Amino acid sequence: MTRTRATTPGPDASLQFDSRGGLRHLLTLQGVMRTQVQALIERAEILRRESGGGTRPLDLLRGRTVINLFFEPSTRTRTSFDLAAKRLGAQVINFDIASSSTVKGETLLDTVHTLEAMHCDAFVVRHREAGTPEFVAASLRSRAAVLNAGDGNNAHPTQGLLDVMTLRRHRADFAPLRVVICGDIRHSRVARSDVHALRALGAGEIRLCAPRELAPAPEEFPGCIVRHDFDEAISGADVAIMLRLQKERMQDAAIPSEAEYFQRYGLSSARLKQARPDCLVMHPGPINRGVEIAADVADGPQSLILEQVANGVFMRMAVLAELLAPDRHAAIGA
Repeated sequence: MTRTRATTPGPDASLQFDSRGGLRHLLTLQGVMRTQVQALIERAEILRRESGGGTRPLDLLRGRTVINLFFEPSTRTRTSFDLAAKRLGAQVINFDIASSSTVKGETLLDTVHTLEAMHCDAFVVRHREAGTPEFVAASLRSRAAVLNAGDGNNAHPTQGLLDVMTLRRHRADFAPLRVVICGDIRHSRVARSDVHALRALGAGEIRLCAPRELAPAPEEFPGCIVRHDFDEAISGADVAIMLRLQKERMQDAAIPSEAEYFQRYGLSSARLKQARPDCLVMHPGPINRGVEIAADVADGPQSLILEQVANGVFMRMAVLAELLAPDRHAAIGA
């Protein structure tokens, strides 16, 4: 797809927030305040109750249209946004890239403006290039909202929100938490959004663990502890967030074989015993079993992985409701 970009990736507070400091778009969690994260979590919990755990449709967004613009493969995020919008009563269009005019050379902005002309209310954008959702938001000619569903290695804000929502259901106080995020930190948009969300809620200690080839630049995560030895990083941890190898974003990264990677950085049941006895295990998916996490750990009693998936629907309902129906904080017509 042809795209013209005049700016560099990065959050633009004046673009993301309205004049009162409320969310206009959701592009990143950088700069989002603790009160806003807490409010979104509470709204997600309210929508969970009002919808009967997702079994009862609501009409909070009746008459609204949400378009999913996914330029990268996705199972969890796309399905989750689809279900979230529909459970709120919105009409959902899943844009089919393969059969669209983009294959004929239509630019991203021409595509967006064409869809805008049909009076859509929100674009959910996933793209391999960092900064694309922000680029779309800055170029809109309407009052449509843009939600970042993952852009390159830059941000995945709803994943960060659903992760802290899931964690808060088990740990009310974030201040004493020691959280280790292990895996391909350098290429992970999830790691960046998780760190922003954890910081917003006051997590006590955030440890980042990766092979040197996949570790971030020191200035990218100020205040975080960077380790290259997973046994050292997970010692005494309260939460372990595992990340998959982002092979599609790597360029000639010298990493060990998958078997060696698991031996050094995989979360096995033996390694998990080095953490606190009640250490919670998380993973954004998709899981590479036997590479970054053992099957018995992924499916074990300390794993919150499927709970993360379930909570993703309610958090995305909350974000859609916040952007498209900010003054309606209860389900209407349930």
